[in-house]
Amino acid sequence: MGEPAGVERVEAALIGVPSLGERATLLQFSTAFCQPCRGTRRVLAEVAAMVAGVAHVEVDAEERLALVRRLGIVRTPTVLVLNASGEVVRRATGMPRRADVIAALGEAL
Repeated sequence: MGEPAGVERVEAALIGVPSLGERATLLQFSTAFCQPCRGTRRVLAEVAAMVAGVAHVEVDAEERLALVRRLGIVRTPTVLVLNASGEVVRRATGMPRRADVIAALGEAL
């Protein structure tokens, strides 16, 4: 699932949630009319439900343009896999396969 990210940290307050996942966070950037975003939402929610301590957070890219620019998001869906400290360990665009998400989580856990 995508390329390893440079050292980058995302804090819960930055994305507007009370806390990140205890073990990892699947951070999805979407837009309202993005068809692959719907499938990505389903895949990430399923994986998060399967793995204890993993959260799925979806951000509307159009509503959070400053954040999108700061994190270098250029298309949707984009998924950032964060470890427990909020460091980006993987970044991918397009709809991921479940197996790829699980493999990327292995790096974060």
